[in-house]
Amino acid sequence: MRIFNVILVGVALGLIGPLAAAQASDIVKVKSSADVAATTDALEAAVTGAGATVFARVDHGAGAAKAGLELADAQLLIFGNPKLGTPAMNEDALAGLFLPLRVLIYEDGAGEVWLAYEDPSAMLGPLEGTSADAPYLTKMTGALKKLTAAASGAGG
Repeated sequence: MRIFNVILVGVALGLIGPLAAAQASDIVKVKSSADVAATTDALEAAVTGAGATVFARVDHGAGAAKAGLELADAQLLIFGNPKLGTPAMNEDALAGLFLPLRVLIYEDGAGEVWLAYEDPSAMLGPLEGTSADAPYLTKMTGALKKLTAAASGAGG
């Protein structure tokens, strides 16, 4: 029985590894010229300036500090626009698992600051009701690209 468990774990890890690698390739990263707080402030301003709603700003570093733990500076901005999200959820209610949109702003081990988000086509594309050419996917992708460029200091 023990050998069966070892084989089963090996097979599971073999299946999960490629899946995790594929998911990592769906992450878009944009380098910022400012620190995490300033970049998150800039992203929040760009989001509200574009008429979208900021639902939450999660400070992962502050949460870790409250627990007595250390974590490099990282904040998550959660935002959306019902004009883009509602059509996705009308095609497949499971889109609500991925919406509203999220951008992680974090400092890496080298001290560089990044904005990172999952490509909307990769995120919503596997859902049964989502068509690859859905107009909202193009709009979400364009909005994320424009907003993160503006927040990074690279312009929009």
